[in-house]
Amino acid sequence: PPRSNTLWDIAVAQVLKKENEDGKEDDLKTKERSVFFLGNKSGGKTTIILRFLDRDEVPKPTLALEYTFGRRAKGHNTPKDIAHFWELGGGTSLVDLIEIPINMDSIRDLSVVLVLDLSKPNDLWTSMEKLLTAARRHIDNVLNELGKKDSKTANQWKQRAWKTLQKDHPDWELVDPFPVPLVIIGNKYDIFQDFDSEQRKVICKTLRFVAHYYGASLLFFSSKSELLMSKMRNILNQLAFGTDRSKTISVEHNRPLFVPAGLDSLSQIGSPPATEIDLGKINARNPMELWKKVYERLFPPENTSEVKDIKDLVKDSHYAEPEVDAMRAQKDQELEQYKKNAARSWKELEFYTEER
Repeated sequence: PPRSNTLWDIAVAQVLKKENEDGKEDDLKTKERSVFFLGNKSGGKTTIILRFLDRDEVPKPTLALEYTFGRRAKGHNTPKDIAHFWELGGGTSLVDLIEIPINMDSIRDLSVVLVLDLSKPNDLWTSMEKLLTAARRHIDNVLNELGKKDSKTANQWKQRAWKTLQKDHPDWELVDPFPVPLVIIGNKYDIFQDFDSEQRKVICKTLRFVAHYYGASLLFFSSKSELLMSKMRNILNQLAFGTDRSKTISVEHNRPLFVPAGLDSLSQIGSPPATEIDLGKINARNPMELWKKVYERLFPPENTSEVKDIKDLVKDSHYAEPEVDAMRAQKDQELEQYKKNAARSWKELEFYTEER
């Protein structure tokens, strides 16, 4: 005769039943995630987003901060998950706008994608440093504010950054993971592949170090390659919709890099590529500063200002709003009249003072 269930068997069955029910409930819930794109000006952020979303549109320059979204069905007759895509324009000149997509509501399911223009190696480190520093500073501020309201949840999110590395990883104490999932995309690989071999080697090793140090995924991309398009979709699907991540890896500098977070190591990357530089004579406070100084000796940063290239959004036809523009024109006229009246008043006051 069949054995009767023990109390333990009944308890196990109840737990399994509840887990199955919870899993079904999760499948019926719509999940929302946010992906924030930032990077070099004209570096290809818009192109990447449009290609990922399969939108056949001509990319337009992003002048400030733009938003779009994508949806993905989890299965038949189930709600679609939603991914919110934010894109910061202007390179490093509009970093103050970072506080809009990074806030208390989005921080729990936020990822950052840094798009770097491989065709401009002299601008690469400067843009990367400014943008990541600004983003990290604001994320830390948001997490600190969250900690004041819910310290347990805030600590859990801070610890989540370390999940990209296994605890037995040899570099566990030598890296400083970014507080939210981070992906670094080196764009315009079709131009970069024609660079001198040694230049490519320096740039590849440097970006591998930066990505590994921040616990980030790294991949090279070109909109002209279907293979690179597929790898880009794999990474972004993971961020936007929580799909499984790829475990393939490519670190050869003569081929497009593809390094998922946590799969690289400092021993494989090696020391900074300073064949003609005595590393012992470089004064650096930490490994990141050492790599920066070596890189900028080989690719000196250009002294350019992106602020000068920012257009006046009020006069841009892409953002025309008849009612708003009419009111703005009226206010401009009122301002000019105020200036004239103020100037006349000062002249009259000055004349009166001289008469006295």
